[in-house]
Amino acid sequence: MTTQAVHDTGTSHEGLQAWVDEIAALTTPDRVVWCDGSSDEWDRLTAELVEAGTFTRLDDAKKPNSFHAASDPTDVARVEDQTFICSVNEADSGATNNWMAPDKMKATMTELYEGSMTGRTMFVIPFVMGHLDSEAPMFGVEITDSAYVVVSMHVMARVGTEVLHAIEERGADFVKALHSVGFPLTDGTADVAWPCSQTKYISHFPETREIWSYGSGYGGNALLGKKCYALRIASAMAHEGGWLAEHMLILKLTSPQQQVHYIAAAFPSACGKTNLAMLQPTVPGWKVETLGDDIAWMRFGKDGRLYAVNPEFGFFGVAPGTNEKTNPNAIRTIEQGNSIFTNVALTADGDVWWEGLENVPDHATSWKGEPWTPDSDEVSSHPNSRYCTPISQCPILADEYDDPNGVPISAIFFGGRRKTTVPLVTESRDWTHGTFMGATLSSETTAAATGAVGVVRRDPMAMLPFIGYNVADYFQHWIDLGKDADATKLPKIFYVNWFRRDDDGGFLWPGFGENSRVLKWAIERIEGTAAAIETPIGHVPTPESLDTDGLDLTDEELAKALSVDVEEWKAELPLIEEWFAKVGDQLPTPLADELATLRARLESA
Repeated sequence: MTTQAVHDTGTSHEGLQAWVDEIAALTTPDRVVWCDGSSDEWDRLTAELVEAGTFTRLDDAKKPNSFHAASDPTDVARVEDQTFICSVNEADSGATNNWMAPDKMKATMTELYEGSMTGRTMFVIPFVMGHLDSEAPMFGVEITDSAYVVVSMHVMARVGTEVLHAIEERGADFVKALHSVGFPLTDGTADVAWPCSQTKYISHFPETREIWSYGSGYGGNALLGKKCYALRIASAMAHEGGWLAEHMLILKLTSPQQQVHYIAAAFPSACGKTNLAMLQPTVPGWKVETLGDDIAWMRFGKDGRLYAVNPEFGFFGVAPGTNEKTNPNAIRTIEQGNSIFTNVALTADGDVWWEGLENVPDHATSWKGEPWTPDSDEVSSHPNSRYCTPISQCPILADEYDDPNGVPISAIFFGGRRKTTVPLVTESRDWTHGTFMGATLSSETTAAATGAVGVVRRDPMAMLPFIGYNVADYFQHWIDLGKDADATKLPKIFYVNWFRRDDDGGFLWPGFGENSRVLKWAIERIEGTAAAIETPIGHVPTPESLDTDGLDLTDEELAKALSVDVEEWKAELPLIEEWFAKVGDQLPTPLADELATLRARLESA
């Protein structure tokens, strides 16, 4: 690349300058650029990425100011097996995280970082997660040798000179986020369109608030403000500070009577979370607006209610399956352009396409760079291909998105992808029971992480890959927050499953916009106007209390979708026991008690 520094004067923040100098000495880049976050910077870097072969500019008439990229086939998703929580004490990492002692990991990675940016530009990206004008802005600085990361961070976080000045003026602490693709240009090495390394580490140091990432240029491995900071490091900060950093969407729901409720919902990646965040309701008179599709930071307000804010600035959504039916508002958002599409197909007329999108092209170039037609044996787009697009372009973005104090949450939804056992919706009996629901959440794995697809695994609160400390302590933190709060002001907790199937393998529930019917029932439960049946696992709607007007759904299908099969749930008990055994001896007693209560309720059913 031929990047020239537009300003390289550094910073008056001595700690930041010292760190940048230290990393530059270690990684030996050709130049250091302090990113300003401007449109000029975007234009310059995207043009250079096109020149390098990393980006293809799309037709401005179709997707203005937008670009297509294809990664190396070995660098397509989060590398959970190489993701580490390097707490000082191994016990603080817990049963669900990979652990290595901080000094050992830093020694290993320092050796990898030595000279890793030779021949490249080292970019310094000041960023803030959440609002710059919040009471306590959450600052970070990412150092990277990837221009792809810089332009993606433009979309996903508030970045640049204004953030740097705020850090300087406050003399603020910041999360140190170091990233290298691990592909130095030494001894005449030719660059490639997608540089990366076969050796990959994504390491977090919760006590010192540091993130070290090496070898991957993709997604949550490289955009370190996202999963690494806003979830793994932030969850450890939240544990200490009495708040929550969660893998949750936030949406605003307004009834025909103009009653407003805000909900948060946690789903494993690629399980419909973005679709729900931008839901287009099918129930007459109901309105949905979005505040975020992936991460929620939640704190108790002075009024005793739990408030949520979205710390992100963009959407980084799974492309395949996104279309006018499943998520029309996502389509309207990306049609405005200013977006990056990675590992989707590139059409001959300068647009992008993926499986599930309407208007199937006669031919295209696949994400692997190969000719593709509808008759091809392979899919055109990787199952974890992504669109990266500004949230400000979303046509249903709620005004409250800009409120640094967040919005008061009325309900929290947990949900996964299960073919059997789990009914369409269940309401918890109380906060602790809801915590048990979240702690035992299970889902069939998707392509958002490396590994086998379709395997049922426990994914507590949809946070399994993202808890930055001991999972047992995380569960206790949830319980303690509920115990210390005013129970009348706590959000109600629900567990949903849009994916239950009939005996022939078909979905029992139509999903997508029709999920607004489930949200309506939940709000009516909060307001005390909807009926439910008490079951061994919680409160399930009576068939007549769920609004199914206009649905092509038989009484038998609805009954099956809502059914609680005692024998299926008895078969689930040993699986929960196995999961809790993995959590270990620190499992909070209230969760063990909830399991015993579930067993007793099933036996007496």
